[in-house]
Amino acid sequence: MNKAGYGKWVLGGLGWAFGGPIGAILGFVMGSAFDSMNSGEFEYKTTDTDKGTQPGDFRVSLLILSAAVMKADGKLLKSELDFIKGFFVQNFGVAQTQNYMRAFRDILKQDIPLQDVCLQIRSHMDLHSRLQLLHFLFGIALADGHSHPKEIKVIEDVSNWLNINQQDFISIKNMFVKETDSAYKILEISTSASDEEVKKAYRTMALKYHPDRVSHLGDEFQHAAKEKFQKVNDAWYTIKKERGIS
Repeated sequence: MNKAGYGKWVLGGLGWAFGGPIGAILGFVMGSAFDSMNSGEFEYKTTDTDKGTQPGDFRVSLLILSAAVMKADGKLLKSELDFIKGFFVQNFGVAQTQNYMRAFRDILKQDIPLQDVCLQIRSHMDLHSRLQLLHFLFGIALADGHSHPKEIKVIEDVSNWLNINQQDFISIKNMFVKETDSAYKILEISTSASDEEVKKAYRTMALKYHPDRVSHLGDEFQHAAKEKFQKVNDAWYTIKKERGIS
């Protein structure tokens, strides 16, 4: 694919992510592809929908944050690259994944201004989409079957800069990093909660993590959202079985 075609593909569907620090990163990725816009090969038009998160914005944010997590421990593991590739193949197909991975390898070469990128995302992306980003980042960190402290620390920093509260961070973390009371932490309750409190917490979390919450990102992200939703159901069934709740 030539640079002009590459630029047309990367910019397609982007809204707010076109500007700010994320836009600067895209500029490096595309290089001379920006010249094609001036020559009329690609025309970027803003619309009212640019005020919200578009699928293209989410994908680019995902690639940049994933690169920051992967680089946190100073190693780029094949298992992590395979995880990202597998995610995109599953959601976007083989042909588009080649473009995503090409962009991702270019992003990995850069020094990412992570806090600035997170603040840009925070300003434009709704909470449920930000929670979905966090869920995917933990998947990256655990792709090799182990959690590296530096990667977890980067994800925690990202969570703070994205204005995700500590309870939500702990909930999603325990979907991947298991502890003795992970089921309770996923539902954001303590082990001393009453049965009625457990039921109420499950209903609340099921509503918060329902896949429909990110339906605006397109069908491509429904599978990943359903995985997170299933973790909530699994936590509920674990506690339900332990307590004999009917």
